[in-house]
Amino acid sequence: MVTRADEPEHAAGPSAARIDHTAVFRAMPTPYLVLTPDLVIADANDAFLASTGRALAELVGRDLFDAFPGNPNDHEPDGGAAKVRAAILRARDTGRPHTMPVQQYDIPDRAGGFVKRFWSLISVPVLDAAGGCRYVLQRAEDITDYVREQAQAGHPSGTGKKWRRRVLEVESDLFARAAELRASREAEAETARRLAALSAVALALGEAETLDELARVVTHRGLVGLGAIGGAVGVREGDHLRIVLTEDLGAAQAGADTLLPLEAGYPGCVAARTGQRVLLPDTAASLAFSAEWAALMADTVGQAWAAVPLESGGRRIGSLSVAWDRPRTLDEGELELLVALAAQCAQALERIRARQAEQERHAAVQGMAEALQRSLLTEPPEPDHLEIAVRYLPAASQAQVGGDWYDAFLLGDGRTALVIGDVTGHDRHAAAAMAQVRNVLRGVAHSLQEPPAAVLTALDRAMCDLAVDTLATAVLATIEQGPAEEARGVRLLRWSNAGHPPPLLVSPEGEVSVLEHEPDLLLGLDPSASRADHVAELRAGATVLLYTDGLVERRGSSLDAGLAWLVAEVGRVGRLPLEEVCDRLLGALEGAVEDDVALLAVRAHPQDRPRPAEAGRSRLPAGHSAVSG
Repeated sequence: MVTRADEPEHAAGPSAARIDHTAVFRAMPTPYLVLTPDLVIADANDAFLASTGRALAELVGRDLFDAFPGNPNDHEPDGGAAKVRAAILRARDTGRPHTMPVQQYDIPDRAGGFVKRFWSLISVPVLDAAGGCRYVLQRAEDITDYVREQAQAGHPSGTGKKWRRRVLEVESDLFARAAELRASREAEAETARRLAALSAVALALGEAETLDELARVVTHRGLVGLGAIGGAVGVREGDHLRIVLTEDLGAAQAGADTLLPLEAGYPGCVAARTGQRVLLPDTAASLAFSAEWAALMADTVGQAWAAVPLESGGRRIGSLSVAWDRPRTLDEGELELLVALAAQCAQALERIRARQAEQERHAAVQGMAEALQRSLLTEPPEPDHLEIAVRYLPAASQAQVGGDWYDAFLLGDGRTALVIGDVTGHDRHAAAAMAQVRNVLRGVAHSLQEPPAAVLTALDRAMCDLAVDTLATAVLATIEQGPAEEARGVRLLRWSNAGHPPPLLVSPEGEVSVLEHEPDLLLGLDPSASRADHVAELRAGATVLLYTDGLVERRGSSLDAGLAWLVAEVGRVGRLPLEEVCDRLLGALEGAVEDDVALLAVRAHPQDRPRPAEAGRSRLPAGHSAVSG
């Protein structure tokens, strides 16, 4: 809605209106098809779609004769397609319109067959400034009913005269439509120039880090195309609007932060409060808008004003105001440019505010997060020829440490233990519970030195006995190698899954397998529940990926879809260096993650050659029994 002092619900008078050529083209009652020079469908109006029974999305971007193949018959194996193609190419190559005789050209129906149709086909080249053919406009009028009526009437001589008259009518109308199309293309060029200016502003807005920088970009660079002398950016802060005015306006408060009540009678306040556009084309309209605004007008060089809301995600977050030093009525194109500029400004403002909020949250919890990560997310060991990479990405929605964790450690018998887990919750209580579960699991694994299923069963009993009142999912895996496996140059991955997303195995050739079995019960529910071990062979060069559900869980999408996405991503990057694999997977996440992400990847390097340089030096805990023994 548009608000104006003298016309409450109108944006501009009739004199400022421009022809909407797209709407004109769509509303033409005669069917038209726009083709590129290589006969690819670029556009079609509603009449054409109605006459062919097709949707625009089915046609645009397709070759004409792929979208409308000919119906083979005894006389024309291609159903007349060659004749139609030749007529279009003739218009394209000669630069002159070409009219075909009455043409029978059947069109596909929705059942795999064809429907008989007769057409009046006229092709007109649309030339660019250099005289080259930019498009071919084809008027394809369905005259099937006319042909059938003439055949039934039994007057062939009359048919010819009526048809010639109809052709003349079609040609005359076609040239008028071609002129409209040319004007439409010129309007497109003007739109392209404005979009280019908006793109430059968008790049500058992307570098703005403060409200002052954003205001300078918008009011200096963004308003050049509108011929404005300055303006203001307003940001909602509760019941107030913080305004930054440019110095060009000559107002006493220009260039400074001004806090105004949201209910104040200023155009920017009204736009931010109501979501309406405010257009004040001259000094008289400005003086009549409100007493507060009239008082400010005496101290500014602005003679005409426009204010539009800044909106993001359905919320009104501020306003953008623009000033001119002489009366000004915005036409439709200029108003669209202003609205587009406001949309870019709103996006940049949200980004700046989100960054500031993130910095504040980060400063508040930085000490706690760093201490917790140092104590719980420790650097993993790397026995010779085993490379381990880990990552932890906290949820962006809250600057809090959650219950996700990874772990890797050596057991006394020489096996390497790998753990990925997730305790319910996303606060300090979840983090504390996670620390308990993690540390108890380490102690149980070292003392029992049993397969993973037995260790998880003992962990479940310990959680019950120690009153660790929480639920958790986890995968515990061990990498082991007996004499038989060592002789073959392979290792064994043995794991047990307590309700957690399944691990992924990447073969040396890059094939991705989901190590999916029926998962056992979560930890913390029933200590007597049975648990199972599973075994997979690790060849030299194979990679195992353990992860928490934050990597595959998306709002509005199933876990199966998220797992399929992860499998595809790992298939693309799984053979890269291990550290790069982890970085690529986290980098592929679109936008801010909604849940914590913990990631543990291990790669088995060949044992008959030196450890690869990209894996770095092996890391072993000093004095560990598995090492010293």
